[in-house]
Amino acid sequence: MKRSLKIFYLYALLSYKTIFQTKLGVVFLIMGKVFRFLFLFSLIYLIFSKTKLVKGYTLDQMIIFYLTFNIIDSTVQILYREVYRFRPQIVSGSFDLILLKPHHPFFRILLGGVDFLDIILIIPYVLLLIFFALKIETISFVSIISYLTLILNSFIIATSFHIIVLALAILTTEVDHTIMIYRDITGLARFPLEIYKQPIQGIFTFVIPVGIMMSFPAKALLGLLNPATYLFSFFFSILFLLISLKLWKSALTKYQSWGG
Repeated sequence: MKRSLKIFYLYALLSYKTIFQTKLGVVFLIMGKVFRFLFLFSLIYLIFSKTKLVKGYTLDQMIIFYLTFNIIDSTVQILYREVYRFRPQIVSGSFDLILLKPHHPFFRILLGGVDFLDIILIIPYVLLLIFFALKIETISFVSIISYLTLILNSFIIATSFHIIVLALAILTTEVDHTIMIYRDITGLARFPLEIYKQPIQGIFTFVIPVGIMMSFPAKALLGLLNPATYLFSFFFSILFLLISLKLWKSALTKYQSWGG
């Protein structure tokens, strides 16, 4: 574990130096991210403040769903940004050099490009979440622990998604499109899945588990999940991770290396 953390630290340090080489670009990128969040947040507030309930949820509850989505999504982007740069390594054959290194390739292709810019946005997300959570009387200590536990479970599912994207990059060399499809699909879970009709709810819960990843933690915080749902969430996330690792190992056997 100590060796693994040291490798992660070295890759993160190199990523930090790369990102902040262009300081003006960093400023504009952060401003764009902040503007995008404020625009969507204001839009949600304007739309849902016109009605008392939306599918049984109040405005404060809908905002908690949206903030939870942003916390999970931003944290995943912080950790797994390097996945977006994986295709050139496959096309050029430089992935060979990564496979030859004396550590697991995931350290480089999954965790090797920590995006420090999104860390700046996590702080206001968390503060806003605390503010709106304090306005809801039903939230308890147990629901907070459940929320944090399911957040960790969401990271397992998100990791699985990104491993699948890496595997598909080897099989198809089209990671750019695959990762954007993932972003579009997860974006559907900014709000409770109840706003969608069946079979969309079922598909995005039991087939493509973005509902488990994005909606279940907020529901746990609001006390809307039963014990059976918790067990199902953990079982599904572990199963999804095993499937993604199996696909990754299968993809490696198909990798033809440089000039193949």
